[in-house]
Amino acid sequence: MPHLFIRGVSVDQVKTISTSLVQDLADLCACGTDNFTLEIVNSTYINDGHEVPCHPLIEVKWFDRGQEIQNQFAKIITKRIQAIEIPEVEVAFSTFQESAYYLNGKSFASS
Repeated sequence: MPHLFIRGVSVDQVKTISTSLVQDLADLCACGTDNFTLEIVNSTYINDGHEVPCHPLIEVKWFDRGQEIQNQFAKIITKRIQAIEIPEVEVAFSTFQESAYYLNGKSFASS
């Protein structure tokens, strides 16, 4: 945790930034790099009966860390994606409640 679901960016592009991206995010969140998951989502976008290119969208699923950390997190992602010559990227956050997240049947709220 956090999980980053990445659309519109190739596997090879993500590989080139994965180490620095995760290190920057881990430093911001004061946690280990092993807490992060990067998943490339292969999606097919259709418009007006035709396949169209997928726009870059990074969906972050995580526990709330406050607005300031979220803002910085989005800036780090944006900077790293733009560094691989992708001029525009959207970042969206979905927040898990600890009481609704389980590891091996045990709620994070009861830890």
